[in-house]
Amino acid sequence: MKPFRAQLVLLSFILGNMALGQEKTTTIRLPGKGLKQHDFLYTGEWEYRKAVQTIYVIRDGKVKWSYDIPFKNEQGEMEELGDATMRENGNIVFCRKTGASEVSPDKKIIWNVEAEKGTEIHAVQAIGKDWIMYVINGGPTAKGKIVDVVSGKSIKEFTLPTGKPKAHLQFRRVRILGSGNVLAAHLDSNVVAEYDANGKTVWSFTCRSPWSATRLTNGNTLISSYHNTIYEVDKNGKVVWELNQSDVPEIRLFIAQGVERLPNGNTVIANWCGADVKNAKDWPGTVQLLEVTPDKKLVWALSQWNEPDLGPASSFQLLDKKMLDKIPAYK
Repeated sequence: MKPFRAQLVLLSFILGNMALGQEKTTTIRLPGKGLKQHDFLYTGEWEYRKAVQTIYVIRDGKVKWSYDIPFKNEQGEMEELGDATMRENGNIVFCRKTGASEVSPDKKIIWNVEAEKGTEIHAVQAIGKDWIMYVINGGPTAKGKIVDVVSGKSIKEFTLPTGKPKAHLQFRRVRILGSGNVLAAHLDSNVVAEYDANGKTVWSFTCRSPWSATRLTNGNTLISSYHNTIYEVDKNGKVVWELNQSDVPEIRLFIAQGVERLPNGNTVIANWCGADVKNAKDWPGTVQLLEVTPDKKLVWALSQWNEPDLGPASSFQLLDKKMLDKIPAYK
């Protein structure tokens, strides 16, 4: 049976028995249409089962496009696919821990930056047609840069306070808002903060090790917090919606990384299993992406570990079919 053949597919997945510290395999029916549920961009970090890590574009239930980077670079350093977004022209801006790049639909690298020794790049954002923002983790402060990839000019630089000097867990998602302010998920400092052009904190919310933060169209902020909690927080710091393991007992949640709110109010979450499921042989069967309604009903759970094997889920972007139709590589 093809992996996305039926809306409800019989799969095995791992349920953690917290009381006994054991794991057992249970067969359940996963809701949704599998790979056909949405068209989406997908990446995942720490895919150490393979010599390469892959960025995927899923269209109409199939892998329409993919791009590989080596698991280790020429210096023998492990690379990690993390933050990634597609521009309207089809170019994909992504980071890989040891640097960040922009790749075109014909798989040409049109921009690239390497992280200096002792630093890491885990947050990157495509802005408009030609700008990229990226954050360099490392040291007592992290450095953000906005560059024009066409002219090569530096547009702006800014600094972000950090909780620890080690680069790896300082930031995984940072975003430039429409106002020009910076929204930063301080993974090592247990806070999400918005900074104005002068670096002044104008909004903040305290939560455990936030991975990502997105400003919604209603002005609220959608946050993924360690270990597997999603918060929607209003401008006054009040939690107006929350999701955690108790809300979706039918599947096991791991570390929530990327999160996106749909126009219909549903929320899609990247459910990264790499740290919690120690043996990679046990990854297949776990849920990588899930979608819940505002009343927390599970309407989609993707467990795609074979034909294609998407690997662990870190970052995704739901894609518009009309936009994809304009790009030959994705039609």
